[in-house]
Order: sequence, then C-alpha cells, then structure tokens
Amino acid sequence: MTFDFPMYRRQWFTDGAAARRDVLAGIVVALALIPEAIGFSIIAGVDPRVGLYASVAIAIVISLVGGRPGMISAATAAVAVVVVPLVRDHGVDYLFAATILMGIIQIVAGLLRLNLVMQFVSRSVITGFVNALAILIFLAQLPQLTGVGWQTYAMVAGGLAIIYGFPRLTRAIPSPLVAILVLSALSIGLGLTVNTVGDMGKLPEGLPSLTLPNVPLTLDTLWIILPYSLTMAAVGLLESLLTAQIVDDMTDTDSAKRVECAGQGGANIVAALVGGMGGCAMIGQSVINVTSGGRGRLSTFVAGAFLLFLLAVLGPFVGRVPMPALVAVMMMVSIGTFSWNSIANLRRHPPTSSVVMVTTVVVVVATRDLSLGVLAGVLLSGIFFAGKVQRMFAVAREDSGDGAHTTYRVTGQIFFASVDRFTRAFQDAGTAAHVTIDVAAAHFWDISGVGALDTVVARLRRDGRTVEVIGYNRASADLVDRFALHDKTGVELGLAPH
Repeated sequence: MTFDFPMYRRQWFTDGAAARRDVLAGIVVALALIPEAIGFSIIAGVDPRVGLYASVAIAIVISLVGGRPGMISAATAAVAVVVVPLVRDHGVDYLFAATILMGIIQIVAGLLRLNLVMQFVSRSVITGFVNALAILIFLAQLPQLTGVGWQTYAMVAGGLAIIYGFPRLTRAIPSPLVAILVLSALSIGLGLTVNTVGDMGKLPEGLPSLTLPNVPLTLDTLWIILPYSLTMAAVGLLESLLTAQIVDDMTDTDSAKRVECAGQGGANIVAALVGGMGGCAMIGQSVINVTSGGRGRLSTFVAGAFLLFLLAVLGPFVGRVPMPALVAVMMMVSIGTFSWNSIANLRRHPPTSSVVMVTTVVVVVATRDLSLGVLAGVLLSGIFFAGKVQRMFAVAREDSGDGAHTTYRVTGQIFFASVDRFTRAFQDAGTAAHVTIDVAAAHFWDISGVGALDTVVARLRRDGRTVEVIGYNRASADLVDRFALHDKTGVELGLAPH
C-alpha cells in the first residue's frame, strides 16, 4: 500500500467553500449519531457511553487512516447484535477484548487484499442491500411514531418540509441542520411534550479515558472471543466495503478499499481502548453527510470531534433535542437511500437480476442481518451466472461420407455446470471407427470438465474406437495435462494447435 501524500492532503483541504460544507455536514451527522449510538448500546446490552465513545473514536480515527473520504463510520447495529451473547455471558470487558481482536483481523484482511472479494458482489446485490437498508432505517423510526401525541407528527412533518424546502432558498447551510435547530428551538421554547434524545438513555459526562480490557491473557480468553471477533470483523468489513461502493457511486469518485479495511481495523482497536464497542461504516449517516455537502476527510473528523464536544460540554442541551427532528432527518435518509428506479427496473432488467435484488431485500429485512442478505444475493448471482454460462455450450457432430470418421466440434465453457450436457452429447456416437473431438472453440475450467472428457474418451476407446482430441488452448491444455487420465495434450511440446 503506497502512500500518496498530495492526494491525502487534497482529501483534507481543497478550498474554503468545501471546508465549510464539510464542517456543517459533520455537525449534522454528529447530532444524528447520538440516538443511533445509544440505541445500538441498548441492543448490545451495555451502557450508552460504550456506543457513544465508540462513535467518537471510530469517526475520528477513520478520518485519519480510512480509504473513503466523506464516509461515516461509528458504532452500528450490525456489530451490536453479534455481541449480545458475549456481553451477557462474560461482561463488557470481554467485548472490549473482542473488539481489539476484531480490529487486528481487519488489518490483516487489508494486508491480504480481502477487499477484492467485493468483485463477486453484483450490482443487483448492491441495489438490494441499499434498498433493504433504506427500509430498515424507516422501520427503525416507527417506535418514535407510535403511542405519541399530535405534536410529534406535526414536528416530523415540519422537519420534512424544512429539509426539502429550505434548499430552494439557499444551499449554504445543510437543510437537516436547519430542521434540527428550528425544531429544537420550538420544542424547548414552547415546552412541547415530545420525546427527546435524553429519553433514549443517560448521556455520558466528561471525556473517555484510555484503558485496557480487564481480562486474563490466556488461551481460554482467546477461544471465547475469537468467534465473535471473526464475525464482527466480517460483518464490519462487508458493510463498510458495500457502503464505500455506494458513496463512490454517489460522488462519482473512487476509493482505496484495501486501505479502508485496515483503517476500519485501526479505528476499532482505538474504540475498544477508550471503552467503546466495535463499529463500521454507516450508510444512513454517510448519505446524510454526502447530501449535506460533506465530501472530504474533514467532514468525518468533525462528526466525531463535534460529537465529543456535544457529550463533554453540551450534554444537557443535547439531551433536550426533540426526537421528531432526528426522525425527520432519518426519514429523509430512508427516502434518499432507496433506489426508486429499481422498482421500474423490475420489468426492464433480466428476471434473474430482479430475483437477486428482491431476495437480498427480503432476507435482510426479515433477518435484520445484512451479511445473510448479501450472502443470499451472492449465492443466487453465482447460481444464475453458472446456469447462463452452462447454456452457452454446444456440441456439433459431423460424419464423413464413408461413415468411418466422426468429428465433434465443442463450443463454449466446460465446467461443473455443463459436464452433464457434455457427456450426453457423446452417447450416440454412431459406428465410426475413428472419432475426433475438436475443442478449439471450447475452454476447460475445472477438474469436473477434465473428468467429463476422461469419461467420454475412455468410453469411446472401450468400444474399440480410436479417439483424438485436438485444438486445446494453452490454459485448457495445462489443466488437462495435470489432471486427465488419458493421453497428454502435446500443447506444451508445440505438437497441437493452440
């Protein structure tokens, strides 16, 4: 991983207008992080400080060492749900130890370039992932909209009106920030009876301190935390890399995914050392940041630093921020995140692509597990692709005029999904004494394909025929020479056509 200092500097400082947009966007994100971090702490069964301090540390550190400028990382539900049994059975110190190991695993993943597995995630899976997250973000707001008075609904409606209407006047200030400030002033000034941030949980006082997990450094501890750390690392990297790809698309820029893997690991280690839980990239807050004008590393840094300022200095005021204001912001995120074109594309895109997208959405929403949904989508994509390639295969038979010679011309890809069709094509070989199998227009991909060729050649020779296989390309010839049981191809000696 080479370090490009000029590029890194540009990701921090471009011009005054960009810096101002980054600062304002970061402030909006910091306010939106508070209820989320408290909620994730509750999910994990830990004190709200664990989620809030994690969000501060992860956002600040990832702004320094991450690979995707403008993307927001903090404590997340995807990681929180994994550690519930660990916290319940062993306590919060084991959570901190597991988070440190999670970070180490992610750094190793970056060094091993495991970010390249994203190449196997299709566009349909990414679209399903985005749509599922948009639905989950919306569903997460429903508890704040049930069993409440009319003031809450009025404030949410007013917040949405400001968010979508204020940009018509000016885009100098992010409209979500204006909505939060205006609704907070109305709620406090008029004494409205609505839920506030303080109702979500007690906000911490003061600054976090550096500490090591109080766990025994033994193999028993390692075996306890290792399964959780591996799961957290995998889920965190998956969500982070997918979110980075989405932000890439939103901003029409590229990012260093390998650096992001290692950066996520470093951020999680620091989070654990200040008494925080694990986390990863957050698509909702990243969308807030980007739509509010945040593009550089400064926006992510401000989100973490301003969150720390809010907790340490303005805690009592922050506790009075009305939840309807933040609900309005998150509803805006849900609406903006959902790929509305994907609904119309259900009829225009190939049916297999639509099935993959819908399956990803359904599995994620049903299980609340992003990794399961993406895994289901990737598996379906692989199955559909294999089926498509398998159909792009044919065997044509040509008999000589005297019936003594039969030539089979094989076209397409020969691999595990097409071997059945390949072998069946030779079942009716006629009575020709000599058989030529021309594979010049074919390619052997795996040992299943080589084994099928072995089966065909062996059966024909048992019937007393002479068999010649011609036309191997070099890659197929290498595979056949290594694994086939019949004659060598001769390609390596230059005796057969390439």
